[in-house]
Amino acid sequence: MALTLYPWVSRLPHFNPDHDIPPRDPVVESLRAAIRDADAVLFSIPEYAGGLPGSFKNVLDWAVGDDQIGSLYLKPVAWINCSQRGADDAHGALRKVLGYLGARIVEQACVIVPVGGDAIGPDGLIWSASIRRSLTLALAELSRDI
Repeated sequence: MALTLYPWVSRLPHFNPDHDIPPRDPVVESLRAAIRDADAVLFSIPEYAGGLPGSFKNVLDWAVGDDQIGSLYLKPVAWINCSQRGADDAHGALRKVLGYLGARIVEQACVIVPVGGDAIGPDGLIWSASIRRSLTLALAELSRDI
């Protein structure tokens, strides 16, 4: 399994449906291409102020307008939350938006795995075997649905 991070969230323009016409901002096109190129999409989101962070909602809003083959429609998706406080409201909001997109939520791969600072090594990687096992199992469930 190869995971690809989408690094340009902060460069996406604020969503405006009036601007969702060709020619689109290249960053919007790169987001949509990255989604279309993926066999599945895994979200890792925190909860902010009782919901989805605004920048993440902006990503989803730009994904809604993509009507090309390979968009999020019917694509397997899941989320992992590593917050020690959980994110029930954010997950509910994400589930709602993914429903509008017609994405196929892989429930067994949607997990909450609290990661505290004591589980992260000096190299920035998670050293905790139990946390790594939980994440591995979630990724295996997502890959089974591809």
